[in-house]
Amino acid sequence: MNKKQLQSEQTKKKVASAARALFAQKGYKGTSIEDIVEATESSKGNIYYHFKSKEGLFLYLLEEWDLEWEQKWNEQQALYETSTEKLYAIVEQSVMDDFSHPLTKAADEFFNHEEKTTEVEKRMTVMIDRHLEFNKRLIQEGIDRGELEPMQVEHLAIILESLFFGLNQLSRRSYAMDEVLTIYRTAIKVVLYGIATSKQHQT
Repeated sequence: MNKKQLQSEQTKKKVASAARALFAQKGYKGTSIEDIVEATESSKGNIYYHFKSKEGLFLYLLEEWDLEWEQKWNEQQALYETSTEKLYAIVEQSVMDDFSHPLTKAADEFFNHEEKTTEVEKRMTVMIDRHLEFNKRLIQEGIDRGELEPMQVEHLAIILESLFFGLNQLSRRSYAMDEVLTIYRTAIKVVLYGIATSKQHQT
């Protein structure tokens, strides 16, 4: 990386850092490009050069959050031996992260109320695809070890992602963290064992 590229990358990181603080403080809608310009002393054109739009800048922060989550998981996944243990650990990390991350409320605004451009939709699709690949690796590992039934891995990955997405959207709004953890753990139990009684399994 030459000097010009290094300076450009430093500017990008500076803008992202300032924007993250503003989004955390004022929310997604409450933060304007003008606010970010004032906080960073960068020009509006410079911000658009690096991120194309306010949406693009926020997506960049969400992508960073996603990568931070995965890095944290990679650092601790060796602590868990079975796929079941890993699923429950992922639930705990996800809930703790959602309740404590400074961008949680702004992300809720962004996903639930903001109209998405084609470019944003494409980048969101990339993020979802990364989640599905993560799920597929986890499920395939469980199948290979004989812990999970050998079913269609791609379908199971979609089901798991849909479950987590739905829980994230619905449970955190109405319940405290302990209750949300219980709901997530119950969801994993349902995925692993179902809700039918043993008597029903026999019929």
